[in-house]
Amino acid sequence: MELKDKFGRKISYLRLAVTDRCNLRCKYCMPAQGIAIVPRKELLTYKEMYRIVRVLSELGVNKVRLTGGEPFVRKDFIHLLESLSFNNKLDQINITTNGALITNYISKLESLNINTINLSLDSLQKNKFAEITRRDVFEEVYKTLIALEKSNLTVKVNMVVQSGVNTNEIIDFIELSKTKNIAVRFIEEMPFNGKGQRRIKEVWNYNKILHHIQNYYPKVVSVKTEKTATSHMYKIPDYKGTFGIIPAFTRTICNDCNRIRITATGMFKNCLFDGGVFNVRDFIRNGASDNDLKNLFIETVQGKPKNGFIAELNRTSKVSESMSTIGG
Repeated sequence: MELKDKFGRKISYLRLAVTDRCNLRCKYCMPAQGIAIVPRKELLTYKEMYRIVRVLSELGVNKVRLTGGEPFVRKDFIHLLESLSFNNKLDQINITTNGALITNYISKLESLNINTINLSLDSLQKNKFAEITRRDVFEEVYKTLIALEKSNLTVKVNMVVQSGVNTNEIIDFIELSKTKNIAVRFIEEMPFNGKGQRRIKEVWNYNKILHHIQNYYPKVVSVKTEKTATSHMYKIPDYKGTFGIIPAFTRTICNDCNRIRITATGMFKNCLFDGGVFNVRDFIRNGASDNDLKNLFIETVQGKPKNGFIAELNRTSKVSESMSTIGG
């Protein structure tokens, strides 16, 4: 048995949010006062998360990305990583983090054979970073970047391109890849900030970002990626690292999507843009067996929409969740 949707796409990648809590308050993600945090008993337990991943891995899911909120905010997150590291059906365990809390864990992550760390970093300027995140932790996050780059972990730096805020730093971020073996990725801003309101005035989409970069560099070389990759990757000749653009909102990457999401409260999402399909937490707590779970997952991915536009059209709620609630 394996997970395949009605379009023949094999589902092999799970994004699992371990918490909806975060230690930052990024403007594009949530309101200043934060979001309504759910009671801890409503969160999936680590044991439930381990079981979900194991069942999915038996259906062909071989990559898992752990997100939040901020995963390192949740107590004993390392214990979940340790348990997942024993699952020999997983080829990759990846983590998305804001980097403010992980410096002391890097050697442990290396020992657990964690593959990739996606570091969210939206400005290289201390004051602007504090303005975007509403927290003054830039120096700690930058220290994390330096430490990660020296580790044996694969490092990706994610910068959400925000009109009128950090677009003048795009070239500075590419220059990070000159001497550092990292992949800098520019992400189209999403409209989800927990208010159900569109925040974006001037749209910096994939084409605008790429043209801006090409105006600075005489030669930009395309880098081949996996068919299911979420970013279009490029390289400046003689630079150590690479850069990419993730068309998160224009959604030109949907056709080859191999991903599913499960939020911290157990909501199963076939697509970032759908409103959630069913709650796997409740299904487990009502006594579901592993076979019950497998059959439900197989049945559910049959409803995976062809792309994010169709998923958004089919939402029953028009209010966009916080990205912290969705899971990164």
